[in-house]
Amino acid sequence: MDSARWTRIAIGVAVGTVVGLGLYASGQVWPLSAAVGVIVADVVYAGLTLAQTREWGPMRVAAGLVAFAVATYIGIIGFGDFGDANAVDPNTFANTKAANSWALILAIAMVIGAVVTYGLELLQTRRLASLSGQFGTRTYLLMALGIGINVILGQTVAAALKIPIYLDSIGTILVGVLCGPVAGALTGGLGNILWSYVIPPPFQYQPAAAFAIAAVAIGVIAGLLGRAGFLRPRPNRPVSELLAGGVVTVVLVGGLTWAAALAYTKIFETKIDLFPDPAKVDLIFVLLGYLAIALVALAVLGLFALLLVRRDLTAAYVVVAGVFTGIVAALISAPIAAGVFGGVTASGTDFLVAAFRRAGADVYAATTGQGLISDPIDKVTTFFTVYLILSALANRFKARFPQGEQVLEEPSA
Repeated sequence: MDSARWTRIAIGVAVGTVVGLGLYASGQVWPLSAAVGVIVADVVYAGLTLAQTREWGPMRVAAGLVAFAVATYIGIIGFGDFGDANAVDPNTFANTKAANSWALILAIAMVIGAVVTYGLELLQTRRLASLSGQFGTRTYLLMALGIGINVILGQTVAAALKIPIYLDSIGTILVGVLCGPVAGALTGGLGNILWSYVIPPPFQYQPAAAFAIAAVAIGVIAGLLGRAGFLRPRPNRPVSELLAGGVVTVVLVGGLTWAAALAYTKIFETKIDLFPDPAKVDLIFVLLGYLAIALVALAVLGLFALLLVRRDLTAAYVVVAGVFTGIVAALISAPIAAGVFGGVTASGTDFLVAAFRRAGADVYAATTGQGLISDPIDKVTTFFTVYLILSALANRFKARFPQGEQVLEEPSA
């Protein structure tokens, strides 16, 4: 990616951040403020790109994003039926009416956004070049496999393991990286819808469709990162590059952890105890807390093993990709989780929601805090798993996929 594009991205993000923070400071709820900020950032980037390069693609995407946002707002205000907040399914702990309403509104909005984006492309160019290269027999087969991986692992974690991560997007990220953002988005979105309404028990999970929008976002991000070569192996790099990558990894993971801990203690006026006293805290919270710490430790050890043993700089890229994707997924999912579950999902992340609620946070703040802690951990673990899968595949096999060339190993330094 050239420096001019990075500059346009930085300007768009800066403007969108200012607008979003301004709305939030004026009293708007944070989901609305964040959504408007994202749209403004994308529109600014698209406008700058069009002015500098005469490239219409980003502007078409911006138009589709605006159409999606408008359709979502109209659907929520005019047609949403979220039912009694206390009426929950005892098996899923979800408000079924709210889950179905979210699923329908967001699915229709996504279709409208896609129609606007690709309709404009068809009108302007008389073809759909942005789609044609992402699909073929191999892509369809990998999408089916990816949906199966998502459902099996996701339901196993949700129903049996009860650990504070999800592991329900490995297939989505794998498809996105190898086949492109649209294929990744379809894998995530369709997978969640099938998971809710088509796949039979014991693997059925009815509330999953409400979170299809988050799965779509994960697929898009994975596709764009794959296209940019983010998961391309970079072994035997110079010590200076490895040190820089190690510093980035430590600063990013450690810095986010420190910032989250500081915000938690300041906002909720309490303290964090990594080793709670079992006599004062429920045993389940103690065990899950230790498990979360162990998962983070294992992920960090595995990433540093790549850095130090294989001298693979991509370990740092995996951390960046996972943290960024996790934050985006958390911000998208939190309002939906608050409305569908009231924050309680019967999964391994509930102890985090409970911690925030006990500290005095409302359900929206609690689900957001839970997501900002568990989602980056989950997505770093997921990206790391996908990277190991890609590393195990033969180069000739990977090269047959639309974006396969972007995951082939860089020459050693």
